[in-house]
Amino acid sequence: MKEFQLIDNFFSGRGPQRRDVLLGIGDDCALLRPGENQTLAISVDTLVENVHFLPDMPAEDLGYKALAVNLSDLAAMGAEPAWMTLALTLPSVDELWLKRFSDGLLDAAQYYGIALVGGDTTRGPKSITITVNGQIPAGKALTRSGGRNGDWIYVTGSLGDSALGLALLQGKHDARPEHQAYLVGRHYRPTPRVLAGQALRGLASSAIDLSDGLVSDIRHLLNATGLGAVIHVDQLPLSQAMRDTLPLDQAISYALTGGEDYELLFTVPEAQRGALETSLSQSGVGFVQIGQLCTGEQLKLLQDGEPFTPTYLGFEHF
Repeated sequence: MKEFQLIDNFFSGRGPQRRDVLLGIGDDCALLRPGENQTLAISVDTLVENVHFLPDMPAEDLGYKALAVNLSDLAAMGAEPAWMTLALTLPSVDELWLKRFSDGLLDAAQYYGIALVGGDTTRGPKSITITVNGQIPAGKALTRSGGRNGDWIYVTGSLGDSALGLALLQGKHDARPEHQAYLVGRHYRPTPRVLAGQALRGLASSAIDLSDGLVSDIRHLLNATGLGAVIHVDQLPLSQAMRDTLPLDQAISYALTGGEDYELLFTVPEAQRGALETSLSQSGVGFVQIGQLCTGEQLKLLQDGEPFTPTYLGFEHF
């Protein structure tokens, strides 16, 4: 049984239904309505040692990343970060590790203005679970389901860098020292596109953050819209470090399926394309158009007009 089938079979649509729940299981965040003019976005993620991070990952980077990956879910909904809780499971108390971990976590919290308001600690295999809460003006939340036939598909930043950084740590590739530092840095400290997500409110028709890889994540968006998409892989944004380290076809495969980029993939109607540059100019991140939504339910990957098949289809837990 796959991860999302597990969720659908045992959790989705079960339990009591409340009128103040605008959107529940199935998107990057739940959306709640605590009052007339505000929507509350909530998301939770767990990082488990040897599944989501290597045992020798620097504790300060792990703390930073643990929060950053959650903030990326808020970014995908256009939310402003507000509060978080932390559940920390550790095999033993290591004060030096805890000092470094908390420094990294709270550095990220300070930068993005999110308050730590509670949590839990317990003994067991090392894992970190963070729940984040963010606020969105009523009616302004971005979701996965709003895209329409003909909408243009965009991504922020560059793709594949985090996965290549992990591969370098695992000794699968070699890179020049300056590229090694950049790529490992993108794996250890991703940048949640919080300001970009807020800038896209009222402009993007749908959005999702790229955690499991472009191919996997765009399928979630397409499932929500009932549409297909054409992606031109020669238009994918690749960093210079990626281009200098790998052959082009391998770089494209990393960009399509590598995962943990935590960039935003979003769709924009033709009428709003002209407003993108102005809207995103203050967010400090670049963006490129990589394809278009279309009728049908297929995802088509094209390179120079010909079908492109990646060697790997993205991460799944089960």
